[in-house]
Amino acid sequence: MKKLKRYQYERYAILCQLAYPDAEAHYRKILTPFYERHLVDRFGRMSVRILWVDNKKEVIVVFRGSLGVRDWLANLVFLPTKICQINQRFYVHWGFSRLLEQPMYSSTKTIDEALPLQTLLEKVLAPLRQQGKRFTFIGHSSGGAVAVLMANYFERKHANSVKRVVTFGQPAVGSRSWYKNYLLHHKTYRICCDLDIVTFMPPVPFYFWHVGKMLWLHDDQIYENTPTHERLFKSLRSWLLRPITYHYMRKYIRNKSLFDEH
Repeated sequence: MKKLKRYQYERYAILCQLAYPDAEAHYRKILTPFYERHLVDRFGRMSVRILWVDNKKEVIVVFRGSLGVRDWLANLVFLPTKICQINQRFYVHWGFSRLLEQPMYSSTKTIDEALPLQTLLEKVLAPLRQQGKRFTFIGHSSGGAVAVLMANYFERKHANSVKRVVTFGQPAVGSRSWYKNYLLHHKTYRICCDLDIVTFMPPVPFYFWHVGKMLWLHDDQIYENTPTHERLFKSLRSWLLRPITYHYMRKYIRNKSLFDEH
């Protein structure tokens, strides 16, 4: 597995922050070199941002996390449901599988032309794939869950099409069968910050599994693949100090300096 460099971490973290409507004023200039397309939900909110540059092979696909009570309630429905990805079946979190099927329309279309997210995204990315570009899927929170689901689907359908997967504050996605059949463990970085409570979700021990390599940012250090019980033990004091704030993207961005030597 190649290391994730500081400049990559910083760029991906800021792009994840830019998936939210309140970040444009602070970070807009980072988007200057990119062409971009948006996928928009039925409420008119940008849910996916696709970014690329003509002279580079990487296309960055950014998935926004939850906005509002409706999204959070869906995330709490962690009943397992069976999905099929190119003749491979496994059980995943229902709340995240439904996000693959939510109606979306492109920034160049209208709401009347909405398609399921998975279908529309593949259609929008097809011309870029035909140009020989490869895809980096990134996301925060539930957006990270969708990123790993979509990345695995793309890799199954178009071998070697995925460059890497980077998620921030991502909850677990699927069962042991999902973990065993995930194709991108060696290209996936799951970044957790201190005691971000969402990274311990869903609260069903030994059923929902994380994928890829975990990088835990804690006490000005990076820990790799730290077991859950150890993370809880080391973070015990932090539990009393505003644990919800660890989930915000700005907390991840503040830790970008840790990637200098990683």
